[in-house]
Amino acid sequence: MPPERLLTRPFLLCFLANLIQGIAFNLFLHFPGFLKDLGAGEVEIGLVTSVAFVASILVRPWLGRTMDARGRRPVILVGTVLNVAACCLYLTVHHIGPWVYAIRVFHGLAEAMLFASLFTYAADCVPASRRTEGLALFGVSGMLPISLGGILGDYLLVESDYAALFATAAGFAAVSLVLALPLRDAPRTSAEAEATRPFSEVAFQRDLVPLWMVGSVFSIALAGVFIFIKPFVMDTGYGTVGLFFTSYTAVALVLRVFFGWLPDRVGPKRLLFPALVLLALGFVLLALAENARDVVLAGLFCGAGHGMTFPILFGMVVTRARDAERGAAMSIFTALFDAGALVGGPLFGLIHGVELTLGGAGVVTGYSLVYGSAALILLAGTVGFALLDRSRSTV
Repeated sequence: MPPERLLTRPFLLCFLANLIQGIAFNLFLHFPGFLKDLGAGEVEIGLVTSVAFVASILVRPWLGRTMDARGRRPVILVGTVLNVAACCLYLTVHHIGPWVYAIRVFHGLAEAMLFASLFTYAADCVPASRRTEGLALFGVSGMLPISLGGILGDYLLVESDYAALFATAAGFAAVSLVLALPLRDAPRTSAEAEATRPFSEVAFQRDLVPLWMVGSVFSIALAGVFIFIKPFVMDTGYGTVGLFFTSYTAVALVLRVFFGWLPDRVGPKRLLFPALVLLALGFVLLALAENARDVVLAGLFCGAGHGMTFPILFGMVVTRARDAERGAAMSIFTALFDAGALVGGPLFGLIHGVELTLGGAGVVTGYSLVYGSAALILLAGTVGFALLDRSRSTV
C-alpha cells in the first residue's frame, strides 16, 4: 500500500500562510537592535522583547478551548488581522516607554493566535502514519523564515531604516491574511466530537507533563539565540544575523526535508536526546566564538539540534494528546516558547552582566556566559526529561 499523501491543498495553503507570516515575525530578530539604538541596555532589551509573551501565555486557555469548540480557521483569520495592525503600530515608536510595551503585548497576542492555530491546522492535515515526517516538513515553513527574515532585515537596515523594516513586516502579514482566507476546517470525526476535559486536566495529563518540561527548557535556551544574537553580532563584529541564521536554517531544512521520515521509523524519543545535545554544543561553540567562521559553525550545530528537536516534540504532543483536545494541547505546547522567551529574555540579560570566576581558567563574562549558561540549562533539562519520562519507550 502506498504511503498516505502529505502534500494536500489544505496543507500547502497552511504551509504558505505560515511561511509568509513567519517572514513578518522573523524580521523582528532585528528588533533588539532597534531598542539598542533607542538607548536600551541588555536587561531592558530582554524585558521589552519578552513582555509580548505575557499576553500570549494568558490567552492560551481561551485559544485552546476556542480551537477545539469552533475550529482553527476563525483563530487564524483574527490572528492575522491583528498581526498586520501590530506591525504597523511599531512605526509610531520613537522612544522606550509604556507605548512600546503595549504594542509588544498586542503583537504577542497576534503571534499566539497564529502560532497555535496554524500548527494545529497542519497537525489536522497530516496522516497519523507519517505524523513526525509531515510535521517536520511543515516545520520548514517556520524555519525558512528565520533565515529569510534575518537576511532581508540585514538588507533593509543597510539600505534604509527600521521604519522600512516594520512596513515590510506589515506587508508580509497582509499577504499571509490573503493566503489564509481559503482555509477551511475539516469535518470533525466522532473521536473529535467527544466531550473534552477542562483545560487544566489537559495541562496536567501525566504523559504530557514531561514534554511540557523539556519543551520549556528548550524554549528558554533558544531565547539566548533569538533575543540576543543581534546585540551579540553588533558588539563583537562577528558575522551578521543573516549569516548566522542562514547556516542555522540550511542544516535544519536539509534534515527536515530529506530525513524527516527518520523519527517515525526508529522512534521519536530515540532521536530526541542526540538532537538536544547537538543544540547544546551549538551554544558552547557560540560562547567560544572568536570570528565569523565560528558563528557560522555554531549556527550549523544549533540548526541541526533545533531542526530535529521541534518536530519530534510537536509529534509526540499530537500523539499523546486526545484528538478532541488537540487544540488545547497545541495551545499549551506553543505557549512554552512564549514562556521560554518571557523567562529567558530577562534571565540572559541579567547573566550578561555577571562576572564568573573559574579559578585558573579566568573570568567568564558577557555573551560567553550567556551561551554557556544556555547549554547547561538545556543539558540539565534533557537529563530531567529522561528521568521523568523513563516509563515511555520511543514515543
